[in-house]
Amino acid sequence: MSGSDKAGRRERILRAAVQQGLLEPETAVLAGFVDLDGVRETVTSLRGAFPADLRVLHAFAAKANCLVPVLGELRRHGMGCEVASAGEFAQALEAGFAPADIVFDSPAKTRAELARALSLGVTVNVDSFQELARLDDILATRSSASRIGVRVNPQVGGGSISAMSTATATSKFGIPLEDEGNRQRLLRAYRDRPWLTWVHTHVGSQGCPLPLIARGIAKAVEFAEEVNAHLGRRQVTGIDIGGGLPVNFDSDETTPGFDTYVDHLREHAPALFSGAYGIVTEFGRSVLAKNGFMAAYVEYTKTVGGRPVAITHAGAQVATRTVFAPDAWPLRIEAHDPHGRAKQGPPVRQDVAGPCCFAGDLLARDRALPLLDVGDLVVVPDTGAYYFSTPFHYNSLPEPAVYGARVDADGRVTFQVIRPAQDAHPVPALAGH
Repeated sequence: MSGSDKAGRRERILRAAVQQGLLEPETAVLAGFVDLDGVRETVTSLRGAFPADLRVLHAFAAKANCLVPVLGELRRHGMGCEVASAGEFAQALEAGFAPADIVFDSPAKTRAELARALSLGVTVNVDSFQELARLDDILATRSSASRIGVRVNPQVGGGSISAMSTATATSKFGIPLEDEGNRQRLLRAYRDRPWLTWVHTHVGSQGCPLPLIARGIAKAVEFAEEVNAHLGRRQVTGIDIGGGLPVNFDSDETTPGFDTYVDHLREHAPALFSGAYGIVTEFGRSVLAKNGFMAAYVEYTKTVGGRPVAITHAGAQVATRTVFAPDAWPLRIEAHDPHGRAKQGPPVRQDVAGPCCFAGDLLARDRALPLLDVGDLVVVPDTGAYYFSTPFHYNSLPEPAVYGARVDADGRVTFQVIRPAQDAHPVPALAGH
């Protein structure tokens, strides 16, 4: 779908939401929307980018959008689920994922969490030598159907956002391949544990260029080949290559695409496509970001120091990264009238602020937009991952409703509740009751 088609569908969903009362200036001042048709199209693109003759499990990174109905939608499209906490683990099970299609990646797994994962047959990626020792203790008394691998840090460097780069020389994730003695220690670990049959790596996500990601995956594939050559048998049968495809937040175009990602892998890690290995991917942001948006009403406007400011109901509580690190996580803002129609008019440089009680709660600074008025709607595209799905409870602001939207061939929009709005005015319990 072209960028203009995406923008048109987004406005159609917005206008329908206003008409059906899902957005209302007194009682429903903020909401998130997931374009379920777009989700289906994106998953189809992901699956089509990898050769059909390979054994690939595309495990959605639940951290990107952990809402159970969204996870269920992805499951129905044939995806697995990558989880990084006990909470995400529970959400994946609630969404109906089979244990064999769940990948457990937390760097801080407890003994109890490991034991449960192994008892259910969930894939486990070991993050440290100490965690490997815990598995020794657990597996000494029981067998498991789990696929078990070690996360290696290929130490290929970082991208433009340090917090999103997980293959630096000092990253907290995985076992660093280049640190003195680690490679030989890992080879012994695989030799002594025939149940270690996978290798996992993840180079990073937003801000990491594709050549860097591909080089990191290539080092993991080379290590898998080294293990099998060292042992004289094909003990490593699968490679979890993580996710990390960056998202273009500048427009509605989807660039780079999954096909471009696969082209880089073919160039740097051709053995991955030999058919000798099963493959797991862990894409999150690239699956959901462009298939979601949030919309909020403008409650007040003012002029400060000569600059117009629009006070809206969307701020740090639903756009935490953008508010606290605006240079790394800029978002587009669209101006719409109270009916949801795109506003026209000359661009005026203005601030778009949120409701949180601190001065830095800004979605956009000095942004050129048609002048916002009281009662207008601001739309924030590309927020289907990490934004309204995991709200930040600053000022005890309530969690906004989230709706899934579908548009039929005649342009009719239907909605389903993905998460109801949190009650902003709960009735306190009476003493003694």
